[in-house]
Amino acid sequence: LRMVRMDRRGGTWKLLGSVVYAHSKELITAWYIGFLVLIFASFLVYLAEKDNNSDFSTYADSLWWGTITLTTIGYGDKTPRTWQGRVLAAAFALLGISFFALPAGILGSGFALKVQEQHRQKHFEKR
Repeated sequence: LRMVRMDRRGGTWKLLGSVVYAHSKELITAWYIGFLVLIFASFLVYLAEKDNNSDFSTYADSLWWGTITLTTIGYGDKTPRTWQGRVLAAAFALLGISFFALPAGILGSGFALKVQEQHRQKHFEKR
């Protein structure tokens, strides 16, 4: 609540909105690829674990594991037990984490470019 009061004119929210709008294609692409990695990783781990691990008895269980793993929450309630499942889990965790972290980099570079552009405009207006 205090932060909202500090930004009464909404400048920060306008900046955020303009950056998200300017980089919407990149953000949607990153989230789409991350979602595909989630679906694919969950399916492969389900195939590797379904016969040997009661934690992965359904594909929904595997999707739950994939969501928790790829978003780096990591409850630990479902873990792969076979070596194939563990190798797949490690590979897809590294790959998936990078795709879920990508939007932070896109937004960070977008903010830097927008602030630099605003700084140039202020400097140009002073002349």
